[in-house]
Amino acid sequence: MQTTKPLLVRNLYLASLSIFCAFSTLSTAQEEINQFNTVLAIDALYSEISSQTIHGETAADLLEELQTKHYVAIEIDDNFSSVAFDSFLDALDGSKLYFLKEDVDELSVYRYALDDTLKSGSVEPGFEIYNRYHKRVLERLIYAINRIENYIPAMDFTLDEEIDIDREDAPYAASAEILDEIWRLRIKNSVLSLRLTGDTNEEIQEKLSKRYRNQLSQILKTNERDIFQAYLSTVAKAVDPHTAYFSPRDSENFNMGLSLSLQGIGAQLTAEDEYTKVVELIKGGPAERGNELRAGDRIIGIGQGSDGDIQDVVGMRLDDVVSQIRGEKGTVVRLNVIPADDVSESSATIIAITRDTVKLEDQSARKEVIELSYNDDVYKIGVIDLPTFYFDFEAAARGEENFKSSTRDVRNLLEELKEEEVDAVVVDLRNNGGGSLSEANQLVGLFIETGATVQIRYSGIRNGFTRPFGDNDPEVAYDGPLAVLVNRTSASASEIFAGAIQDYQRGIVLGGQTFGKGTVQEIIPMDYGQVKLTRSKFYRISGASTQHRGVIPDIEFPDFYNAYDDIGESSLDGALPWDTVRPVEYRTYHTVQNLLPELRSLHEERTSTSPDFIYLEGQIERTRELRERETLSLNEAVVKQEREDNRREEHEAENMRRALKGLELREWVDEEGEDEEDQTSTLLTDDIPALAENDEDVIDEEEDDPLILESGRILADFIALNHRRISAIGDIPIPR
Repeated sequence: MQTTKPLLVRNLYLASLSIFCAFSTLSTAQEEINQFNTVLAIDALYSEISSQTIHGETAADLLEELQTKHYVAIEIDDNFSSVAFDSFLDALDGSKLYFLKEDVDELSVYRYALDDTLKSGSVEPGFEIYNRYHKRVLERLIYAINRIENYIPAMDFTLDEEIDIDREDAPYAASAEILDEIWRLRIKNSVLSLRLTGDTNEEIQEKLSKRYRNQLSQILKTNERDIFQAYLSTVAKAVDPHTAYFSPRDSENFNMGLSLSLQGIGAQLTAEDEYTKVVELIKGGPAERGNELRAGDRIIGIGQGSDGDIQDVVGMRLDDVVSQIRGEKGTVVRLNVIPADDVSESSATIIAITRDTVKLEDQSARKEVIELSYNDDVYKIGVIDLPTFYFDFEAAARGEENFKSSTRDVRNLLEELKEEEVDAVVVDLRNNGGGSLSEANQLVGLFIETGATVQIRYSGIRNGFTRPFGDNDPEVAYDGPLAVLVNRTSASASEIFAGAIQDYQRGIVLGGQTFGKGTVQEIIPMDYGQVKLTRSKFYRISGASTQHRGVIPDIEFPDFYNAYDDIGESSLDGALPWDTVRPVEYRTYHTVQNLLPELRSLHEERTSTSPDFIYLEGQIERTRELRERETLSLNEAVVKQEREDNRREEHEAENMRRALKGLELREWVDEEGEDEEDQTSTLLTDDIPALAENDEDVIDEEEDDPLILESGRILADFIALNHRRISAIGDIPIPR
């Protein structure tokens, strides 16, 4: 289902705060009064937002960076302008829910003019397009709130009406009346989803009114920084999908994500209504060590230093609050806080916290050891989960000894696993979107003696020059049996690592086809912000690019993302093409390719009767069928029956899995016993990670990941077959 994007552009950078901030629900009587007193009139709510001089100057600088430093030759011409124009409209309103046809017709005067205005240092067309969008979003929210607060009792759910799931290819509405009808059906769909939970009309009105009024409140906080960031980011992406512009504040967030550390108080924050709320304290951070700030507390004021004035932050944008709380290590920030168990600002207290470097450990490498019985033997399998290839560039440049590095962390984990005498190791790179190229190179070096790990083809004055990068350290951190587990969202640095391990036949690559990102980006500072620019392409040591095609596993597992046809480099507009370069000389470590036919045969024999694999395959097929639907019924009886059928099918599939594994069967639970989120997920959800989580939720906590277990069994097969091969040629078998 096509996701609605009323907050998309402003959230392009708010999303980058997700490792520090997340949205949740908070409500007080005063907030609700303020929300519901909002005047629902477009003339009262809408005001045009203007650009600043620095925005135009930065736009001209960005074009120069694109033309002089990008991997391919960039022509800033009418074709570029047309691509940027369409991309901006799509980023703002890809579902055709806000703009009218007349809007697009009028704004089309800029289709072939954006190149000229950008060259002249003007971003006015981008601001004009966004201002029109901003006004239309406000109009739609006004319409939605009015309909929710006045027309719910009159809605008839016995009619055979339907709503289009995907409006990406739909035309823009020719009139406001047509758009009203589209939104009437959308609102009706939202009401129906809550009716199915058993909510009364009054409860539905309260929930939806608050939801849309909160959206309205957030939209009204849009400022010139949001528009500038959205427009220039779209201009950059018109070159290729991985080139991007970051404003100064976005740059800080982007760099923070790579280093896995920030300087602040160590609190995960959230914004809802007019308050900033503490969701969680990061373990080991200054706030957690101070033991004064607690989850659930609401921050209403911020003061800098030991005696700085406390500035009121009620109603302030989340990113502005975060910006004030962050600061240099060793400095003091004072927070005026309403304790979690109080509702009145009269109980607020002031807390002083000394800022420090906060490590975001959730993204760090971690390990576990699983034991499995297989072929009358017990195997200990070490599993290293690496969510991203991280490296703290700033800490390394300062000469700090203990800067964050994925390679350093994995090396330490491997030492621990060897001490635990594991029989084999699985490096889990599922959902690892990449990160530092140098870290991928060094990580390969932990498993090989010396040799190339990747080839880089450059642009610019070195255009066409291809250079291999590799590991010059003969030390091997781990030389035992190895598998690399990947899926469709394993990208970039993950593909470099998996590709090198596969080419060297150092280990077995398992899972699903990877993303297919074969380009390398560099961060280039600008006077105002920075640009992430595609400067080169990387190739495997075999000479093949991973661009578009990704890494194909030696043995494929069911991949939940196979249910989606819009994931992967090949689905991105403007992605660079696949090609090859000359291979480098390298030697292989094992005869993995020779053993693959037998390994695959043993794997297929096991999984053909595996309850978990059968269930996963069925789950993928059921999801694919749901995604292929084009409409949703708004007839309550029809929807109830469809939901009942879907739930029965899922329930029976899960109980079949459990029965085959000898687990206790689940009892059928009437739908009325589920909460709102469960009720609406089948009907409305379009969130890929959420669907994947729903799939995982079916597996009980006490059950191990079936893909990890099967990876261990394949490694056990590899050990046995390799011993048999070595014995056959007369060598002494290597002990397990």
